[in-house]
Amino acid sequence: MRFVHLQVQTAYSLLESTISIPEWAAYAKALHYDTLAITDRNVMYGAFPFYKACRENGIKPIIGMTADIMSSFEPDTAYPVVLLAKNETGYRHLMKISSAIQTRPEPGIFIKWLRAYSDGLIAFTPGLEGEIEQALLRGDEARAEEVAVLYRDIFGPSFYLALENNGTVQAKKVLPDMHALSEKLGIPEVAAANVKYLKKEDAFSHEVLRAIKAGVKLTDENRPRPESGTHDFKPQEEMEQLFADFPEALANTEKIADACSVEIKTGQRLLPAFPVPGGQTADAFLEEVCRKGLAARVPNLEERYTDRLEYELKIIQEMQFSDYFLIVWDFMKYAREHGILTGPGRGSAAGSLVAYALYITDVDPVQYGLLFERFLNPERISMPDIDSDFPDHKRDEMIRYVAEKYGRQHVAQIITFGTFAAKAAARDVARIFGLSAKELEQLSRFIPSQPGMTLKKAYEASSAFREWIGQSDQHRKLFETALLLEGLPRHVSTHAAGVIISGEPLTGIIPVQEGHDGIFLTQYPMNHLEEIGLLKMDFLGLRNLTILEHILTGIEKGTGRKIRLQDVPLDDPQTFRLFSSGNTTGIFQFESDGMRKVLERLKPTEFEDIVAVNALYRPGPMENIPAYIERKHGLKPVEYPHPDLQPILEKTYGVIVYQEQIMQIASKMAGFSLGEADLLRRAVSKKKREILDEQRLHFINGAQKKGYERKTANTIYDFIVRFANYGFNRSHAVAYSMLACRLAYLKAHYPLYFMASLLTSVIGNEDKIAQYIREAQQMGIRVLPPSVQHSHYPFTVENGAIRYSLAAIKGIGYASIKELLKERKRRPFKSLFDLVLRVKGLNRKILEAFAFSGAMDEFGKDRAVLLASIDVALEHAEIMKPDDGQADLFFEDEAFSIEPNYVETEPISLMDKLAFEKQYLGLYLSGHPAGQYRPGWDEAGVLAVSKLQPGMRKIRFGACITDTRTIRTKQGSLMAFLRMSDETDEIECVVFPDVFKKYSPLCQKGLIVVVEGNVENRNGKKQVIARALEDASPFRSMPTGATLYLKIPAGKDRMLLVQVKQVLDAFPGDSPVILHYEAERKTIRLPEKNRVRAEEACLGKLTELLGEGNVILK
Repeated sequence: MRFVHLQVQTAYSLLESTISIPEWAAYAKALHYDTLAITDRNVMYGAFPFYKACRENGIKPIIGMTADIMSSFEPDTAYPVVLLAKNETGYRHLMKISSAIQTRPEPGIFIKWLRAYSDGLIAFTPGLEGEIEQALLRGDEARAEEVAVLYRDIFGPSFYLALENNGTVQAKKVLPDMHALSEKLGIPEVAAANVKYLKKEDAFSHEVLRAIKAGVKLTDENRPRPESGTHDFKPQEEMEQLFADFPEALANTEKIADACSVEIKTGQRLLPAFPVPGGQTADAFLEEVCRKGLAARVPNLEERYTDRLEYELKIIQEMQFSDYFLIVWDFMKYAREHGILTGPGRGSAAGSLVAYALYITDVDPVQYGLLFERFLNPERISMPDIDSDFPDHKRDEMIRYVAEKYGRQHVAQIITFGTFAAKAAARDVARIFGLSAKELEQLSRFIPSQPGMTLKKAYEASSAFREWIGQSDQHRKLFETALLLEGLPRHVSTHAAGVIISGEPLTGIIPVQEGHDGIFLTQYPMNHLEEIGLLKMDFLGLRNLTILEHILTGIEKGTGRKIRLQDVPLDDPQTFRLFSSGNTTGIFQFESDGMRKVLERLKPTEFEDIVAVNALYRPGPMENIPAYIERKHGLKPVEYPHPDLQPILEKTYGVIVYQEQIMQIASKMAGFSLGEADLLRRAVSKKKREILDEQRLHFINGAQKKGYERKTANTIYDFIVRFANYGFNRSHAVAYSMLACRLAYLKAHYPLYFMASLLTSVIGNEDKIAQYIREAQQMGIRVLPPSVQHSHYPFTVENGAIRYSLAAIKGIGYASIKELLKERKRRPFKSLFDLVLRVKGLNRKILEAFAFSGAMDEFGKDRAVLLASIDVALEHAEIMKPDDGQADLFFEDEAFSIEPNYVETEPISLMDKLAFEKQYLGLYLSGHPAGQYRPGWDEAGVLAVSKLQPGMRKIRFGACITDTRTIRTKQGSLMAFLRMSDETDEIECVVFPDVFKKYSPLCQKGLIVVVEGNVENRNGKKQVIARALEDASPFRSMPTGATLYLKIPAGKDRMLLVQVKQVLDAFPGDSPVILHYEAERKTIRLPEKNRVRAEEACLGKLTELLGEGNVILK
């Protein structure tokens, strides 16, 4: 007799099972199972990988699902039932059932729907959780019977009662009752084991997984109880022993398995049809739209354009992709008509003239020598792939448009699965084990954060980790559990770009679930959808397009000029000067420090230089950058592997930069069609020995036919192979360089609007705001402080300067800003009291943020006074605001708006003012703590940070330490990395162990110090290697006439006076000193020769001796 497991939940029943499909398939094969069934709870995430894994292992797959069904007898309650697909109808019905459960608010599917989808399905009860079993446990045999009859009525002979024998008391109680029910009603029975993990020893890991799902520790009293009984994947012999008394139930597993046979179709073409107007064919309509578009985009049409268009249309029609192009044309048209910016194109689609004529791209492939075959190759039938860029805040609108145009049943976003990565698996398990935060931190450090890291690799690489695991049984168990969970799916999320559009309703092809904004989410991930044959389109949200949109809106608002991106010249000298200076912050793909250095050396003078450097600046091709630069500037001669290649390589000074050049070389020298040349390019880049040899023969034969010598052909082929991995898609490089040039043009000609938009795009990221504001100041742009009178939500351009954003103040929410702007439109605010009275929802926290950030400076009061007056202002507003929400009759009458007085207090000190500014804005705006030292530093030859250049030796510079990071060297010594800034720039300073040992007290965050050292260049960034540090206080210009008052407390001995005198002698200066003896109540002024330099070090030592409050400088 043969037993088949028909009830198995895999890890795709998220956090409910530890079964990984590939391991399960291999384990089942080892146990000689030739058929397997997957029955995940309410989802079909695992159906496709399961189907493939079974096929690869020579096992027959049965696609099933455990579905929650709404009870007909208990309101709002659902019970599971196991469903298996007998055939394709059943498989389709399973997808519909899963989709219904996942897209509706009820916890399960209604019986009437189940009845409608019952064809092609086998159903059996799920074990103890089932409605029949639960009724039997309660002793309600009548209800059990009613439910069983209902399911028999729906499924007929395809309904079975499952017998479960997992060793628990409950199972032992229910088993004979189920058998009796089967006999009484004549419903066949089947043996089942509700499998949730592979081996008996995995039971503990399964328990941990469920605790992770519930968010509780193993020690918690109220955690889900471990599932008693065994849920392992038992061998056939064991199952046969368990059900020895029920031979028919065992035999029925085989009978059911034989009745099920489903093939999931792959490689289909499930393209949607475009709704063509007026009964035309898609081919004819596409041709018509293309001709019109091309005539509009290329005024004097030459033959090379019309020929290219004919050629492309012919291939598109042969490959039956006309509908596809029309769908993209249509949504790009929608974007244009609704003022949504689109990118100039991306990827190989930019090589298509049809795409250009349809306004899908902005790149003229004829002008830039781009190849259509790199996009659609007639020799290799594959789906075209046009990716579209939109501003990131408009992407959802575009997806909504497509969903409405083709119907919500036909459009979905794509699911992705987040898995337990090595570090996450270890931390999650450790948390369940109840490890402390400190122990979690230690465990995290054992596992490096790098791509591809696994627990096994971490174990092999770190002896400390191995030692930690060996410390106790708990640690060993923790590691083993994490090892089992690693790589299992943990949660679902949405693919950042992919959208599926299908001709027929999706639920007939794939299961779906509820997604974002009413758009479905597929239950299958992207690679499975493509295998099935669905059309994927990428809708990408591009931050740079959002910035671009803001810049253009800002320019139009501020200057009245409406700039069309298509009109931005690509040969503007000012734009190339900007690139050459490396001032490329905010310029798409040209922002990195390394790229800036390359641009400074390259000094681009034409668009082609920008395209080339964009293609070359990536690992591998980078090594060709020096040759490109030297040849461009005539420092080295331009060489070609063969004179015939000059026309192909001339633009790039003899360096192969683009994949298209490889294709053109194969076409020119070996007579390849461009389609064959594309296959060669793909083959060569895979670097497989046999393919390389096969293509070499093909190439050499072709070249010899064209009259080239064998030796020459071999040399050229080697040249191609050498560069194959380096070549970059030229179409993509041209399109993205076009976007970069447009941004650079706007930065060069409208720097204020550019920087304001760039700053707005990073609201919420303090470090970026600080960096961009420093850059704006270095460009000579004034940045005005935030202001409740003038600031808006974004950074704005105001009178030739940039006004700081209200949203970039820490603690200010959108609602408060909205309310403030609405009220300010009526009239400006007169005072703090007026502001609090008129703007709803301002509390103490928000008002403090306004005061500390300088947003209320225009009220003409010191920040300390404003802070002291907040409570009075809030009380005043409370009294003045009518309780019933009705506007008071006298409220608008000036005579009745009598304002309280500000609470006068000591002005805020400069250092406090700046410290709070940094706290609320993330940067120093009205000044810099180091600024007060500048006069003294200038006199002493201490440099500003902006003046430091690599190669300077033994310089001194002064700055404030904004961040410190200490590490231990391999020898175990401590060293530090200091982030330092002054009012001109910031820099990193490295303090090696010998220097750190000596000066560690001065390496504290917040201190202002003078550093002596050498300036070096590290990875394209300036860095100072410190030799010595000193306190900056001696350089501070003291407040003139400041007097030092010292109180000598009563009961102190003479020794104290000696110590005070030693301190005063150590700091000679020009501040007079007055001593007050508390015991004798007498005050004396020390003679002129005892005047001191009252800097922080001096004051600190005196405070140590005399105590807090006894040392005052004023």
